[in-house]
Amino acid sequence: MESIKGVIFDYGGTLDSRGVHWSEVIWKGYQAAGVTVEKEQFREAYVYAERELARVRYILPQDVFYTLLEKKMRLELDYLAKRGLIGCCDVFTKAIEIAHYCDDAARECIAEAQPVLESLAARYPMMLVSNFYGNIDSVLREYGIRHYFKGIIESAVVGVRKPSPTLFRLGVDALELPAEQVLVVGDSLKKDILSAESLGCKTLWLKGKGWTDDEDAVTHPGTITNVTEILGLLD
Repeated sequence: MESIKGVIFDYGGTLDSRGVHWSEVIWKGYQAAGVTVEKEQFREAYVYAERELARVRYILPQDVFYTLLEKKMRLELDYLAKRGLIGCCDVFTKAIEIAHYCDDAARECIAEAQPVLESLAARYPMMLVSNFYGNIDSVLREYGIRHYFKGIIESAVVGVRKPSPTLFRLGVDALELPAEQVLVVGDSLKKDILSAESLGCKTLWLKGKGWTDDEDAVTHPGTITNVTEILGLLD
């Protein structure tokens, strides 16, 4: 890591959930709100909502994370209600409960990551590269961490999604550094780590509970389990 001159962070799953796939965070939110469906039914609703958000512009640039979550939860719960898996009257109230739970969880993770971001930003130029919905700037500002990043490369804005290495190439170019002098930190082996490594970047995989058991079984030499480990590796 001695050659590192700049850092690129992924956002969702990396800075806001300790490397845990967001489906797992939301699933805990369902349980906390008393939404009793089978996990496979929940996962179907999760995938449906993700595809619907990609198809229709529900999320606006000014939406903070809580607003995004409430819209997403309404889509998921409406999907379940239309299949008779929950009551229709539960959609509005449970969406609010789950959104609050998940927003609180994200804030806790951001608070843990903030000292790391502050320390790194004092030493390196940093970019954020994310598959997101067009409102990541508003999310970062509301959480108080936007100023740590020189810029943002967001899939909904540039029209390309990871695992395409194009997003990381844009991030590297914005740092004006050779790829081999850039460290990429992300939570997805396929979308972040392997994509960035294909450009020659150094990588750290923040590994938490993934989407599949197969993902969880994979190992990588650059694995960390907490963002605070980054500082020790760069010292």
